[in-house]
Amino acid sequence: MARPRCGALCIILAVVFAASAAQDEETEKQSTYIVHVAHKHTPLLPGRGGLVATGAYGSFLRDHIPVHIGRAFRPCRRPRRDASAAHHADASFLGLSASSGLLPASNGATDVVIGVMDTGVYPIDRVSFAADPSLPPLPPGKFRGSCVSAPSFNASAYCNGKLVGAKAFYEGYELELGRPINETEESRSPLDTNGHGTHTASTAAGSAVADAALYGYAKGKAVGMAPGARIASYKVCWKYGCMTSDILAAFDEAIADGVDVISASLGSTGSAEPFDMDSIAVGAFSAVRKGILVSASAGNSGPGESTARNVAPWLLMVGASTVNRRFAADVVLGNGDTFPGASFYAGPPLDATKIQLVYGRTVGSKTCEAGKLNASLVAGKIVLCDPCVNFEQGDAVKLAGGVGAIFTSTKELGELALGSPQIIPATAVTFAAAKKIQKYISKNTSPVATIVFQGTVIGLTPPSARMASFSSRGPNFLAPEILKQHPSLDSARRWPDHDAGLCASFSPSFSLRRWRRPRKQRSSPHTLCTSRTSTRRCCQAAADW
Repeated sequence: MARPRCGALCIILAVVFAASAAQDEETEKQSTYIVHVAHKHTPLLPGRGGLVATGAYGSFLRDHIPVHIGRAFRPCRRPRRDASAAHHADASFLGLSASSGLLPASNGATDVVIGVMDTGVYPIDRVSFAADPSLPPLPPGKFRGSCVSAPSFNASAYCNGKLVGAKAFYEGYELELGRPINETEESRSPLDTNGHGTHTASTAAGSAVADAALYGYAKGKAVGMAPGARIASYKVCWKYGCMTSDILAAFDEAIADGVDVISASLGSTGSAEPFDMDSIAVGAFSAVRKGILVSASAGNSGPGESTARNVAPWLLMVGASTVNRRFAADVVLGNGDTFPGASFYAGPPLDATKIQLVYGRTVGSKTCEAGKLNASLVAGKIVLCDPCVNFEQGDAVKLAGGVGAIFTSTKELGELALGSPQIIPATAVTFAAAKKIQKYISKNTSPVATIVFQGTVIGLTPPSARMASFSSRGPNFLAPEILKQHPSLDSARRWPDHDAGLCASFSPSFSLRRWRRPRKQRSSPHTLCTSRTSTRRCCQAAADW
């Protein structure tokens, strides 16, 4: 059937519409809107010449026609939705071996390029992304992408046969900000100033790093799941969010570049949208049509039902699950009760003798805030602290003279306790365990406890993976006949050297959402509990991953 032609009438309407948009530009706040246009309905207008002379042309962000979209520009009926950036899973736990099975059968996947859409990549002095002489050159014409230089990103120095692509997408983000990116806050380049993108990239295809460890924990070889594959980084997430217009631009670029796999640990906030209204699903569908596998995160809004985000049938959705390892630091009370905990403390352990135990609420601050603890009541004691969103609770306890600390995980984390590097003997326990410890303190006139550090413990019971409490869940209410989700937690991965987060983190990859949102509907990269102090310690411990 021939396509309908609108002729002069369409041209007149387009010019009137554009002029109207330009006229309103001074009074109407600009927002990003996305128009999806099917290939067979692509307008027959010869070009943009009629719009160039108008103010409306300046509102065009990007032309996506070659792949899946019409034109992304301001006047439209449906606004964009923002997304958020949402682990080193042991190969042995997954039954993978370098000498037999799937890995050698794939020939090391050296001809595979993985496009990582996230917060960028931090390749500076990182073995995970360093040039590898053992990697053969990619076949001619295999990958058509490139690395784009910027003042803070030297493409010729940072990119190589391992990191083959690095680009940044920020037009939609800057429009939402209403100003250019502030380079004192984040890099207007592919350089990762958050950390999430670096760890997802190294998890997928990081080169092997021998003798990797964090303060002596999880000693061994840190390696991505496809260490022979190449990485192309597409930075779509920034300090205050990930704009869907930028994500779609990155999908277009990755498809045009010729990647084989797209890894997108992203998802818009709120409930899952119908597939035709979900820009990530639409972008992924275009990639799948080109034979590209798209892997996306389920989200971190669990444990409620139907909280999973990327549930489209053509997406490989990945949730978070446990592995058979923990970093054990258990609390033993005076009555013999023992509560499992997690920690990356690497200093001298506590004596076997039980030490007096106090609750932060009764000694100045229930969350153990710096400067609020009463030194006369804390000195020489172990302090139980309520949940807090920073790693500096241990510093505060030490400053007040405490000799140990027990941190409480949030109730939403369920059976998960988040360990962290500390300068004093400290551990994290579950919310339920902390409540029992509180009860023990309140019912005893001289409560005592100690913390027993066991290091890295392998071989948990049950040995099979369990879904992490924070991981988004099914069922898939948009397509209930499609089982979702398709895991991981407590895995070592590479992290950049700055205050955005841990250099090598073993905590779950929370959806990147700031505790303080500068604008409505804007989500953004974050890592739960980050601080300058903990970052420095971690970077010193794993400075060359």
